Amino acid sequence: MKKETSVSAHPLKHVAIIMDGNNRWAKQRGLTGIAGHRAGAERIRGLLPHARQQGIQTVSLFAFSSENWHRPALEVRGLMSLFSSYLKQEAKVLRDDNIRLKIIGNRDRFSQRLNQQIDKAEKLTENGELNLHIYVDYGGRWEIAKAARQLAKNVVEGDLSLEQINADNLDEYFTADATTSPDLCIRTAGEQRISNFMLWQMAYTELYFTDCYWPDFDENAFQHAIEDYYSRHRRFGSREPENDVANNNN
Repeated sequence: MKKETSVSAHPLKHVAIIMDGNNRWAKQRGLTGIAGHRAGAERIRGLLPHARQQGIQTVSLFAFSSENWHRPALEVRGLMSLFSSYLKQEAKVLRDDNIRLKIIGNRDRFSQRLNQQIDKAEKLTENGELNLHIYVDYGGRWEIAKAARQLAKNVVEGDLSLEQINADNLDEYFTADATTSPDLCIRTAGEQRISNFMLWQMAYTELYFTDCYWPDFDENAFQHAIEDYYSRHRRFGSREPENDVANNNN
């Protein structure tokens, strides 16, 4: 059931998730790490209908960070193979479920074949209403540096003056273009940090940490995070009027 909210509440429209704990989940069960990642990929499919039911418009998933290239070569190859299989198997399902897929990150290290698969999947799902953003070979610092280079280029070429640079118009220089900042960021598996994920966009994002491993993060766990979000008062640095605070506490 969709959580009832007050008029003054900020509706939950964008959820970011740091999907952590696949390897530990697999190790507990005597499985390979790739088996854990495969179970994590399957978990995505189960949560998207619940996100739509709750009125969420965008789900952003941190799947593979820039630092993950330093993992054992066998694991990296397995992850890239799993990513390729996900694109092939899920693109039509996402299209039929009215979900728009967007892959965000540095695609320079991907094979030509994988980049073609990404382009095909994004094209196939471009008319979807629920946005699914999967961050692969992504890092918040990389994204900020990329935006700074483009900004400097525009200044040097005379397309932008220093006086025109401000926080509001910087958004267009980021890779996650046309996305809103997350209202809520969920991290599974017990770690309590954002690990270089959407550093610019999450300035005022509510953070939710759970010990649950990602493959076990089911609809009930997701709903608990959603309800926790609605129990909070988002002020974005301002102070609530005393009457509003009193009403919220009644």
